[in-house]
Amino acid sequence: MQHLTLNTGVEMPILGFGVYQIPPEDTEQAVSDALAAGYRLLDTAAAYGNEEAVGRAVKKSGIPREELFITTKLWIQDAPAEDNTKRAFETSLNKLGLDYLDLYLMHQPFGDVYGQWRAMEALNREGAAKAIGVANFYPDRLIDLIVNNDITPAVNQIETHPFFQRADYQDLMREHGVQIQSWGGFAEGKNELFTQPLLSEIGRQYGKSVAQVVLRWLTQRGVVAIPKSVRADRMAENFDIFDFVLTDDQMAQIATLDGGTSLFFGHHDPEIVTWLAKRRLDA
Repeated sequence: MQHLTLNTGVEMPILGFGVYQIPPEDTEQAVSDALAAGYRLLDTAAAYGNEEAVGRAVKKSGIPREELFITTKLWIQDAPAEDNTKRAFETSLNKLGLDYLDLYLMHQPFGDVYGQWRAMEALNREGAAKAIGVANFYPDRLIDLIVNNDITPAVNQIETHPFFQRADYQDLMREHGVQIQSWGGFAEGKNELFTQPLLSEIGRQYGKSVAQVVLRWLTQRGVVAIPKSVRADRMAENFDIFDFVLTDDQMAQIATLDGGTSLFFGHHDPEIVTWLAKRRLDA
């Protein structure tokens, strides 16, 4: 496994396992299988509703805590956001059954972002969250957060896949010491990703699947990837990407697939902003 060093000095695996959209009743087994396959980075969120199942799998695994890198995410908090952020963190930590988090992310760039971030900075200083970061922050919101606060986010988890590559944004984040992490690395199969001719041909050259080519492409760019699956064989396949290297020409060819726009939803869309901001989690 390759690791990246975050701006806090914390080492983060470049490949992990995500549990987005895995039902709580299936999550414990999925995480157990992922850990057995060798994954040590686990990514969940309060909004996913499966933190407790992740925690059970971690406990049952017997893997030393220091060998794991566990991320969860803060959902948009009601006022007072600073106090409610601390309570939300404790709720997530209790559900996971942990004493600390390796990475705590602000899930959406909405609500009282500054109040939430101040609370997260305090958690980081206390050591309860070894690193803090954000998700779904576009460049303007990320830079605004950086220049108006003390701690620069260690990570920004954003939609990143062959059809929305975010290369210029990755360069900007690198300038500010922010690590890019991908969600939706397979674009959820949109644009017929798994049969895409170029990716399929590259895969044939190495005896690899399209999924493996995409994960190799992401990690070779220095993008942290968190593929999801409930099938143990797919988990093992997704993990098996460090025995080949894409050529510069192949990387350039894949770059031509970039459509430059989201395949899911825009965080600048007023309807999306309204829907996300009104959504509240059960305490």
